[in-house]
Amino acid sequence: MASRVLLFALLALVLSQAIASDPSPLQDFCVADMNSPVFVNGLVCKNPNFTTPEDFFFKGLDQPGNTMNKLGFNANLVNATALPGLNTLGISLARLDFAPYGLNPPHTHPRATEVFTVVEGTFYVGFITSNPDNKLFSKVLNKGDVFVFPEGLIHFQFNIGKTSGFGISGLSSQNPGLITIANAVFKSNPPISDDILAKAFQLDKKIVDWIQTQL
Repeated sequence: MASRVLLFALLALVLSQAIASDPSPLQDFCVADMNSPVFVNGLVCKNPNFTTPEDFFFKGLDQPGNTMNKLGFNANLVNATALPGLNTLGISLARLDFAPYGLNPPHTHPRATEVFTVVEGTFYVGFITSNPDNKLFSKVLNKGDVFVFPEGLIHFQFNIGKTSGFGISGLSSQNPGLITIANAVFKSNPPISDDILAKAFQLDKKIVDWIQTQL
């Protein structure tokens, strides 16, 4: 009986590592070598003998991003490319800035869960579950509130206040990825056929063409 328990425990440990979003480090750190021509799943490690404190340092997250755009939104992502010391650590973060009524539109991170913390402002946020339920989980957040968006699910953040706001998001991958739904569908390269989009969204082709010019 004890041997079976041990076997199941070992199996659970192996499987938990196998399904992790990012591989676990096999040494203290693996600072990304941005100059390496080698292509791997992730980034090549820099020789630790040439590693400096600057490899673990990023400056500027206190500065607001430019929100003078159609959405009134800006994201400053600190991933392993911006902060090489994050390589293989399975985390990244971002500063999200919003103009009044600014929107981070429906999007998904295919490789990461996101934890959003409000620093300033009032936000309406939410995520949608997968088919067939497509259930919306939403909440109004104020300063100091935290909300989590599960990995891979479509989610959004909307500043419902009359003043600018911002938050900090932690992500469970050094390279979380980003798919903005509207851009992916209506601005793909090469474009998806109008016939497909019109039928999928039950729209007239002229409306599809108009949407494509707005993105």
